[in-house]
Amino acid sequence: MKDEFSEILFTDEQIQQRVKELGAQITEDYCDIKPTLVGILKGCFVFLADLARCIDLECDIRFLQVSSYGFMSVSSGNVKIGNEMDFEIEGRDIILIEDILDSGFTMMALRNLLMKNTPASLKVCSLLDKPMRRKVQIAPDYLGFECPDEFVVGYGLDFSERYRNLPYIAVLKPEIYG
Repeated sequence: MKDEFSEILFTDEQIQQRVKELGAQITEDYCDIKPTLVGILKGCFVFLADLARCIDLECDIRFLQVSSYGFMSVSSGNVKIGNEMDFEIEGRDIILIEDILDSGFTMMALRNLLMKNTPASLKVCSLLDKPMRRKVQIAPDYLGFECPDEFVVGYGLDFSERYRNLPYIAVLKPEIYG
């Protein structure tokens, strides 16, 4: 499988160190608050599991299934929310957990949806950010790594449901997804 990658962008060790730092920062910022971590499925599941174990606070963990890629390598811009919110967010401190912030369409749609339900606060935590691909004005409050404009997989990120189980983040060769 490694011959399908042009490079390993972030190693397992780099990711785990950064996740610990993010967990410590969230713990400090929410020291007297019980945040609700809302994971954006499917890509965030590995990141959220590791991050939650690094947050030294009581917190709720919820999930929303959202898609804007389908089986393509770029966002369609058409955001689909796969399951309804089956939890109350009014008055809660929400942290949206995302694998990658790319065009921003998905996160903007989610922010708009959640803000209608009047949370006490709403922050975004993204493992990766590709600011050069942004189509709407949004930025993460907590960021793992800035990512080059490459198609990346691993640590929860996929292409056609493959590569999610990799412990690192790698650049997929264009001939694989092209």
